[in-house]
Amino acid sequence: QVQLVESGGGSVQPGGSLKLSCTLSGSGFTFSRYAMSWTRQAPGKRQEWISGTNSDGSSTSYADAVKGRFTISRDNAKNTLYLQMNDLKPEDTAVYWCSSGALKGQGTQVTVSS
Repeated sequence: QVQLVESGGGSVQPGGSLKLSCTLSGSGFTFSRYAMSWTRQAPGKRQEWISGTNSDGSSTSYADAVKGRFTISRDNAKNTLYLQMNDLKPEDTAVYWCSSGALKGQGTQVTVSS
């Protein structure tokens, strides 16, 4: 069974950093062929796309809310997508997940609070 598994979430103070990982497990999905995205959802709010990258990581894009603070990257040899999050703010508190088309991880919680 093909799965995307996120890790790296946690609690951090404002201004802190976290690095999320999203690793593909199972077979039947060639990670290196597909664009990947990070999305988040805060309690009571709609889902918010925050970043995406193409299949080889040469092109990236960001939502305005995270531009300049978050960096998406991928290591296709490790079937892993990353999201480096710096200068975190309380409004970044959400469940974060990675996805590619219909394939979506279960999410990891990020809490930013003093």
